[in-house]
Amino acid sequence: MADAAHRHDALTDVPGLSVGHAQRIGSGQLSGTTVVLAPEGGAIAAVDVRGGGPGTRETDALDPRNLVQRVDAVVLTGGSAFGLDAASGVAAWLEEHGRGFRVGPDPSQVVPVVPAAALFDLGRGGDWRARPDAALGRAAVHAAHHAPPGGPVERGNVGAGTGAVAGGLKGGIGTASVLLPSGATVAALAAVNAAGSPVDPRTGVLYGDLLGADGAPAVPPDPERHAAAVRALAAARETSRERSAASARPPLNTTLAVVATDARLTRAQAQKLAGTAHDGLARAVRPVHLLSDGDTVFALSTCGRPLAPEAAGTDPAFTVHAETGALNDLLAAGADVLTRAVTDALRTAVTVDGPGGHFPSYTELYGEAEPPGARGASGGAADPGQP
Repeated sequence: MADAAHRHDALTDVPGLSVGHAQRIGSGQLSGTTVVLAPEGGAIAAVDVRGGGPGTRETDALDPRNLVQRVDAVVLTGGSAFGLDAASGVAAWLEEHGRGFRVGPDPSQVVPVVPAAALFDLGRGGDWRARPDAALGRAAVHAAHHAPPGGPVERGNVGAGTGAVAGGLKGGIGTASVLLPSGATVAALAAVNAAGSPVDPRTGVLYGDLLGADGAPAVPPDPERHAAAVRALAAARETSRERSAASARPPLNTTLAVVATDARLTRAQAQKLAGTAHDGLARAVRPVHLLSDGDTVFALSTCGRPLAPEAAGTDPAFTVHAETGALNDLLAAGADVLTRAVTDALRTAVTVDGPGGHFPSYTELYGEAEPPGARGASGGAADPGQP
């Protein structure tokens, strides 16, 4: 990480953003919800949906041509379309805290705009009807509200990543951030649940690691280990089909992400950031944006710093060129951090073996887990009364 402000390599390195998870595991349940909570006053927001089977709520409100300027929270959830109920719990919590779009003279007269997107994990715990609801959404936003400011983000089998699977491997929540030379922070959080694969079938290397941070090629796993991993993954898929009718059908998936910055963006610029961030997803998972995916990327700007530093004496006619250069740097960084967030999700996910199927983790098959203690974990919450 570049400095102490970015020690967590996480979405929360963007000042003002917090992340909360809530999940239900056991008794046929394997799903959850993740909430990204904006600072008081909200954040500029945009979205780009490229999957052919999206499940979303209030994404039209983020169109730059429309009325609402800022949002207070973004919801990523499991449960397919049913799981969008989690956003209702988040909206209720926001209303109780007086946060939302003002519609009357009384400060309590607000209508929270809560954009949300769902991924498909139905039946992965064994019970087809187990999915997030309003109570789980409330638990997740409560966790986000009480998370330490700028603290670490829990990753792996949590929140919307609880029941996630990517190319037969256990998926999950991953996150990453970067501090640009301009001083702006760009970060991403992803719930990786892809129909495509994150792994190069020839070598076993994660696609997102084909070029390391320094541009050096990734070191592939030992060929014998890779061959054993391929056999183990094929056996796991067969086990899943035998255990659950849900695992016997063609995959229905979706990768969800939030890319954020503290640089001041317009809504149109934020929408461009959401769009170019999909490039990072395409580097890490192949193929993407299929009809059986609902791949959705949200972009947030907390507007804490200028997009481009103002130089004394600069001709105003050239300001647009400075801003264009700064925005290009930001767009490139958004794609890069999303790639890293996807690989982080694969590395931090752990194997699930239950009535809904056997989903081995990448680290179980290839042994490339991140060293313990490299990054902390907090901000999660179990649903009250759930195992």
